[in-house]
Amino acid sequence: MGTLCRWKGKFGKTNGYIVVSANGGLNQQRVAICNAVALTSLLNATLVIPRFLYSNVWKDPSQFGDIYQEDYFINTLKDDVHIVKELPSYLKSVDLEEIGSQITDEDIAKEAKPTDYISTVLPLLLQNGVVHFLGFGNRLGFDPIPFNLQKLRCKCNFHALKFVHKIQQVGSLLVKRVRKYDAAKSMLDKQLLGNFIDYAPSKEDKVFVGPTKYLALHLRFEVDMVAYSLCDFGGGEDEKKELQAYREVHFPLLIERLKKSKAISSTELRISGRCPLTPEEAGLVLAGLGFKHRTYIYLAGSQIYGGNSRMRTFTDLYPNLVTKETLLTPSELEPFQNFSSQLAALDFIACASADVFAMTDSGSQLSSLVSGFRTYYGGGNAPTLRPNKKRLAAILSENKTIGWNTFEDRVRKMIEEGQRVQTRGFGRSIYRQPRCPECMCKRSQ
Repeated sequence: MGTLCRWKGKFGKTNGYIVVSANGGLNQQRVAICNAVALTSLLNATLVIPRFLYSNVWKDPSQFGDIYQEDYFINTLKDDVHIVKELPSYLKSVDLEEIGSQITDEDIAKEAKPTDYISTVLPLLLQNGVVHFLGFGNRLGFDPIPFNLQKLRCKCNFHALKFVHKIQQVGSLLVKRVRKYDAAKSMLDKQLLGNFIDYAPSKEDKVFVGPTKYLALHLRFEVDMVAYSLCDFGGGEDEKKELQAYREVHFPLLIERLKKSKAISSTELRISGRCPLTPEEAGLVLAGLGFKHRTYIYLAGSQIYGGNSRMRTFTDLYPNLVTKETLLTPSELEPFQNFSSQLAALDFIACASADVFAMTDSGSQLSSLVSGFRTYYGGGNAPTLRPNKKRLAAILSENKTIGWNTFEDRVRKMIEEGQRVQTRGFGRSIYRQPRCPECMCKRSQ
């Protein structure tokens, strides 16, 4: 179980206010919030509850208070940073861009160091009393960073950010229905679902039958992922035209870059492990790991590219496939419609609470944050399966000659290597790999 090492921060008179307008979806915004908390402490400032930018991709108007418990967030961090819900009245009408206090992602390098903020942002904060970070994606590096700031990011991610009761309540329905069991199984349940799931009955309780175990799968095979990869998925000319049209509308910068660079064949992309796993490939991996036909699988994410026809092979292998759309009634799901981040929060809960979590893309923010949460609160009993796409491509390329027993053996070895939870390495994400002295006190946890 994750235990945050004790550290009580101290802050004196504020140097000014930090306003953050975070971009991206739920998980990118979560990272931005944690970085903003650390930056506020670094600059001895006051943080205004972050706002979320509306995106034409995500099309979600949700704000912080629609997803996370504001008062809980403020109270949990009250000994570390000063947080307010809005700017004081004398600053509300100030045009922050006009006075030079607006900072965009173009002004701050990716993985910036604390010294970069002290040298460039602190003088501006002291001069104007406020700075506005517009965008503020991955703009604070993981190393080198002071021990206390790293710990603060960990505290924010694993302790201060709790979903609002509306999300916890419906998230508990998802977990209960896929398990066919009403009680909490672990610290993960309690952290994610709060009071909306009961404590597990004792072993002496005659009513106890035992939950249905389930695997959660984040299958990153949506149209944006497929189009951006430039890979060929066997759909012929119609597929190529469809994906090219999508790229021209949604990825104009990619199109421009492709015009200036040498073309890479789909075969080369696949061999190098840069193609998303198809539903068929994901099913083969699970079968190779020994998951049986009756395994209950919760499928997270958006609509699969190719729809039911693309999923047919997978569902033939694993017919007990459920989603939030099939587990919830239309009336239960209705309050979340048109709010993609709130829907993603439900997937986060179902994936983090699963007996086994499997991802097909280790670069996904959802997969990274879920796997870190499972490491922190899972007590060593919450396995995460990460395929190495390059090694898997090599195994699958031998599909005409490799025997099933050999396939099983090689897939299991690949997954076992990726499943090992190690101490966080230099520069690695603390959200994905919290096992380090700044975050989890004991390395054996």
